[in-house]
Amino acid sequence: MKKIIVLLMVVLVGITSQAQFKQASLQAAGLTCAMCTKAINKALEQVAFVQGVKVDIKTSTFLVDFKEGVPVEFDAVKKAVEDAGFSVAKLTVTGVFNNVDVQNDAHIKIDGKTFHFLKVNKQTLQGEQAITLVDKDFVTAKEYKKYSAATAMACVKTGRAQNCCTKDGVAADSRIYHVTI
Repeated sequence: MKKIIVLLMVVLVGITSQAQFKQASLQAAGLTCAMCTKAINKALEQVAFVQGVKVDIKTSTFLVDFKEGVPVEFDAVKKAVEDAGFSVAKLTVTGVFNNVDVQNDAHIKIDGKTFHFLKVNKQTLQGEQAITLVDKDFVTAKEYKKYSAATAMACVKTGRAQNCCTKDGVAADSRIYHVTI
């Protein structure tokens, strides 16, 4: 009986919700000319999991397509923009979700990453859905302030697991992405 319980616990802990992130809409801050846009475009195209980039110069928006089946690292997208000399003003990612239950001010593991949902209603994500990263350096300071005020959990300030997260089984100091729908 003990072996069955241990096996069941291992299986349950190993279950994570599934999503395939397909693309992102990224707004950059600090652009002043077409050369700025070109620099960001070139930097994004160098990211290993990026399939292609389309640019809307008028809105300083980049539509980034991701390679299918390749893990997406949001911090790598941010780093590419910053390495080009600019900052991210908004990053919205679109994924295909398979019965992912989310609720306000809760952590959920999706494809090995931990997401902390803020200002959302309890719901099940099914099919194509866009989520917006609201961590510091992924939105404007004003937007960050609005979303960080929506939780008392300390992880929102650092983007890293704190005591609030580890009690939910999240590894200490692991990356936490704060998102909204």
